[in-house]
Amino acid sequence: MLSSYRRQWLSKDVIAGLVLTALLVPQGMAYAELAGLPAITGLYTSILCLVGYALFGPSRVLVLGPDSSLGPMIAATILPLVASGGDPARAVALGSALALLTGAVTVVAGLAGLGFVADLISKPTMIGYMNGLALTILIGQLPKLFGFSVEGEGFLDDVAGFFRGVGGGETVPAALAVGAVGLVLIVVLQRVFPRLPAVLIVVVLSIGAAALFHLEKHGVDLVGTLPQGFPPLTIPAVSLSDLALLLAGALGIAVVSLADTISTASSFAARSGQVVDGSKEMRGIGAANLAAGLFQGFPVSTSGSRTAVAEQAGARSQVTGLVGAGAITLILLLAPGLLRNLPQPTLAAVVIAASISLSDVPGTVRLYRVRRTEFALCVAAFVGVVVLGVLPGIAVAVALSIVNAFRRSWWPYQTVLGRVPGIPGYHDVRSYPEAERLDGCVIFRFDAPIFFANTRTFREQVRRLGRSDPRLKWIIIAAEPITDVDTTAADMLHDLDVSLNDDGVNLVFAEMKDPVRRKVDRYELTRTIDPSHFFPTLEAAVTAFEEESGATWSSPVPPERMT
Repeated sequence: MLSSYRRQWLSKDVIAGLVLTALLVPQGMAYAELAGLPAITGLYTSILCLVGYALFGPSRVLVLGPDSSLGPMIAATILPLVASGGDPARAVALGSALALLTGAVTVVAGLAGLGFVADLISKPTMIGYMNGLALTILIGQLPKLFGFSVEGEGFLDDVAGFFRGVGGGETVPAALAVGAVGLVLIVVLQRVFPRLPAVLIVVVLSIGAAALFHLEKHGVDLVGTLPQGFPPLTIPAVSLSDLALLLAGALGIAVVSLADTISTASSFAARSGQVVDGSKEMRGIGAANLAAGLFQGFPVSTSGSRTAVAEQAGARSQVTGLVGAGAITLILLLAPGLLRNLPQPTLAAVVIAASISLSDVPGTVRLYRVRRTEFALCVAAFVGVVVLGVLPGIAVAVALSIVNAFRRSWWPYQTVLGRVPGIPGYHDVRSYPEAERLDGCVIFRFDAPIFFANTRTFREQVRRLGRSDPRLKWIIIAAEPITDVDTTAADMLHDLDVSLNDDGVNLVFAEMKDPVRRKVDRYELTRTIDPSHFFPTLEAAVTAFEEESGATWSSPVPPERMT
């Protein structure tokens, strides 16, 4: 992308990069602490991932960095491996190793063309997962907003610990005032004045308040002076016993990061007519994670909010990200004390505001209104995150998406077709109860490939039709929706045809796709099923039956046929 850079873009990219820096610094620090790591690692991560994606990422405007949705996943992976009251250096090493593993997974998957992995999470389950994540983040940050800390090993422990702390008088009034005012300001400014850098405004105001009112003397924790300098190239030292949990976490993070990146990249690319290549995005994400992992960083993902800020500020290319990385580096080298008076409750407010943006209440309500089964999947994913935890929650979300897709093929929609006067073609009798039927014949549609899991459903439904009264002579299968027939289904069709023939009923197919028909021939089904009972169209099949039997169209389809 940098090879095709235009000089006229430079001024806009520099301005956008400086605007972006104002958002990257406080969010990077806040999300590092959300991940259970020192705040400074958020800045290291921001620098290196921006450089890595600028060199290898395909999108012109996408901004990667520490992300609120990944923070709990990172913490859930590394904190169990750090001893109680553990060494921050070990946590940083584990976070860096996790970034390297995430990068390796996504690069290898990208080279293998596995960009479709993002499709493993359906939108309803992703909404439920994000809602659960938002609630988990919110509850986890509330103690920090109130000025105290909680030791918990799950959502319920965090809730109980928070209420114990409030009830036990641990709240620091000054901390709560700073955090609550900051949170309200961020939310209001983002809603009312979306073009203003709400996070930057609140950070500047809170730093000023800390200096003016000496908040540290009132029990408010401050960030303090950051370490000066740039992190050295470091290969994190972790034991082999840690790799299993780290790899499991990396796989979950890779799936979430890719799904988030693909959806964000698609929405921004659609505005400029670009096409998103999932595999290239995987390689770009992988490069960003590898770069971060080699310099004491942690896993990263795409940020829709930061990308929107960059685009609104006039970003034209990834030079915007390079400018942001350079600006953060200068802060670390020349002004490490710039943020020393930043209150910790303000960082909590930044994270909580981000968690609110993660939730999708309107989308949840819409699912309830338009499709209850997908609403149930959404709720199940939500409960999985809240009850089981973040990492098991993503596993639940992926599993539910796969099970739901399998369920649709296992029990597909199936119906009888009839003729509706005045409307060409043949139509679903559920939609047109007045549809006429052809005496001695029924047209049956099965909206799925026929494979091992749904052969019993298909067989029993066709047999039930074959036993209907008055007796049928033909059962015409409207085969256009049938995209495949496996060997189990082929054996079932053989037995079904023999059984129907014994009852004087012919099994007939119309509009079967050519690839499926070739499989039927390869399975040698035409030794049982009459080759003349395959018709190119439903009209041709119906005409053949009318000529053979002399039957006519008559009364509406009986209710018992409407399955």
